[in-house]
Order: sequence, then C-alpha cells, then structure tokens
Amino acid sequence: MKDFATSTDPGVQAQLDRLAQLSVPDGRLGLETERALLARLGDPHKRLPPTFHVAGTNGKGSTCAFLRAMLEAEGYRVHTTTSPHLVRYNERIRLAGTLISDEELAATLTEVLDASEGLNPSFFEVTIAAAFLAFSRTAADACVVEVGLGGRFDATNVLEPEVLAACGIAALGIDHERFLLAPEEGVPEEPIARIAFEKAGITKPGVPLVTFGEGYPEPARSAIIATAKRLQSPLREFGPDWYCDDFNAGPGMLFYRERYWEELSLPAPSITGEHQYFNAGLAIAMLRSQDRLGVDEAALAKGLRSVQWPARLQRLSAGPLTALVPNQQITVDGGHNPSAGAAISKAFDSPLHLIIGMLDNKHPRALIEPLGDRIRSLTVVPVPHHDSHQVEAFGPDAHAAANVEEALLGLPSDDYPILIAGSLYLAGEVLRLNGEVPD
Repeated sequence: MKDFATSTDPGVQAQLDRLAQLSVPDGRLGLETERALLARLGDPHKRLPPTFHVAGTNGKGSTCAFLRAMLEAEGYRVHTTTSPHLVRYNERIRLAGTLISDEELAATLTEVLDASEGLNPSFFEVTIAAAFLAFSRTAADACVVEVGLGGRFDATNVLEPEVLAACGIAALGIDHERFLLAPEEGVPEEPIARIAFEKAGITKPGVPLVTFGEGYPEPARSAIIATAKRLQSPLREFGPDWYCDDFNAGPGMLFYRERYWEELSLPAPSITGEHQYFNAGLAIAMLRSQDRLGVDEAALAKGLRSVQWPARLQRLSAGPLTALVPNQQITVDGGHNPSAGAAISKAFDSPLHLIIGMLDNKHPRALIEPLGDRIRSLTVVPVPHHDSHQVEAFGPDAHAAANVEEALLGLPSDDYPILIAGSLYLAGEVLRLNGEVPD
C-alpha cells in the first residue's frame, strides 16, 4: 500500500509524484538502504540536537506531541517528525516548531530523491532522510522523532547514541502482523513478546529507555527488559521507577518518580481520553530520565495545557461538516486496532452514531466490539485513495455511504454524538472537509 500524498504547490507535487513511484522489494528488511542514502547526503542524522525517539503500537504520536509541547514551553526550539500526515505531507516535518515550507520541502525532497538513484528506497525512507537533512540545516535545541512501523528495522532507527537523549516505548498491541510477526529465527515466538522485541529495537547502549513496564503483558515486559540488559540501557519502567494517575478522574494528574522521591501535581492534559494521562506520564518520565535538556515543573504544566494532537478524540469545530448536523457533536479519531478501540470506548459512556472507514488490512471489528451496544447506527464509508473494508465486513446492522457527507446527512436528527473513526487517513479527510487543516 502506498502512502498517498498531494499538494497544491506544483514544486512539492512534482516530488510527491516521484515519491509515489517508490516501492520496497518484498522481503527487504534492514537499515542498509537508509544508511546508504544518508551517507550520500553527508550523514545529517549524526548532526542533530538532543533527540527523543518514541516507538509503540498506540500513543507514540501523542507522546511526541507532549514532548514537543513541554520542551517548547521551556523555551526550546524543537524539530519534530511524525507520521502519517493527516492532510498535508508537510505535517511530517516540523522545523523549530513550524511546518516545513513548500519551498524548502520541494528543494529537500528533490535533493534526497536525486541522491537515492539506484538505491530503491521506500516512501518512508526518503521521508526520514528528508526530515533529518532539513533538521541538520536549521538551528534547534531538540528533536522529537516518532517511529513509523515497528522499531528495529524502522528507518528512524539509524539514530545513534551520541544524538539520543532518551528513548521511549508507548502502549503495545498486535498490529502490522505481516511485518512485525514475520517468521525469523532467534526472536520471541509469542506475538505480544515479538511486538515488544521489535519496538525495543530502538534501544541504544547508555541511552535511557522509558517504558510502561508493569502496564504491559508480562511476556512483552520481559522481552523489553532483556533487550535493555543486553544493550546496557538504563531502564525506567512504569511501576518501579515512575508512576502517574489522574487524581481519581479529577481535574489534574499526579506524576511520581519513586526512585528520586519526586512528586508533581500537574494539570490534566488538554487532549481528551484517559489514556492520554499515561502518554503524558511517559513523556514526563522521558524528560526526567535524561540530563541533556532541563525542563522544569512549570514547563511541564504549560505543555500539558497547550498540547495539541489532531484527530485523537478531536471535537470538530464549526465548519462545513458540522453544519450538516447542527445539533450534534462530531468527534474524529484515527484509531484502528483493538487497543485503540478500547481507549475510544472509555471516552464514550453513552450511545453514539459511528461512521467508520478502515483499511482492508485492519480488523474490521476492532472498534465495534469495544463500543458494544452503545452504537445506535453504523455507517461504513470508503477511505479515500486506499483499499478499505466494504460494508459486509462490519455485520448485518451496518449500511454504506459513498462519503462522509452522505453518511452525516443520513443520520437521524437526535441528541446522540457522532464518532468518525477507523483510520488516520479518513480522519485527515474529515479535517480537510471541515476546514481544520493542521498547522
């Protein structure tokens, strides 16, 4: 599956058209192509400011958003690369706090694609090379880098200990089985342990590794501990080393570092969802586990209040889509696997209308089953430019609509909220249609 991208800028679109032609030979794994490409570009990944590297099945993007918000609240200039984009490819590369401009993006992609001749890199390998090249040419104090898929063989995993401030692993679940559970000798056989092993592949000698520890299934936790021990990485786990909670669902959160006798009373995260308390805690623990950049309690609090992460239980503002259902609240989320379904379910304790679109390589009932009998209507829409499940995959109560607008117009006029979910690509289309392009 290609990661389609378009731009209104002709210079950027010309390079995105070149990107769209790239493919990865079946069975190719490893970092050799990414390293060869970066070598042709002068190894920009070796000239980055202190970098925070985050892996995980769910929550890694939110953790990156918290890291960026807290670092910026301290006054630091922060580069960020996350994926996928929601509306514009530019969202993948943020330079010192600002999305990369069309002019610089076109020039950078041109340089990287020209340098890649004969290497046959993937879409993502080119994207990460472009991000690191742009990062190396703009002054900043920190970098935040989100893993794309897995960890061990992800293109971002060329980062070396010299530039890394801390690594983190967010929530784990079964996803991307074709890639992350491919047969291989010498790796854990149990699926969740194998997933953890792949995510822990970002661990580097001497670099603090911060994880959810006791929050993982025991086989996953054991796989991560084994990797940290083997690479002599200082391990900081939820439970024995750090802890956070939500003031018993009150208006704030507590963060503890038991080893260092630190307790912080902080405001609640501005991103909706109980799981975001823990993603915020992971970000704080990463910052507290390294000594490259200082971040005080006031900056942590400011970051929690100011953080933004689009399409994660995001309530739509007034716009063309909300105008179609003026008396109903619309929430959009990009969650698409069972772990995300469980998190979304906790955020809705009342009946709702669900509009869903899911890629055909995802489990079609990953969101439906956790929501159970709260679903008052189920409308299936296609995910634009991607192969997605048809209505039959969602059971006899589902019905189809040609697009999101048609789905909204077909809902009954009642007081039930509306959830649009199942894919970040669908979420991006919703934001575009409602005029809420991330900036």
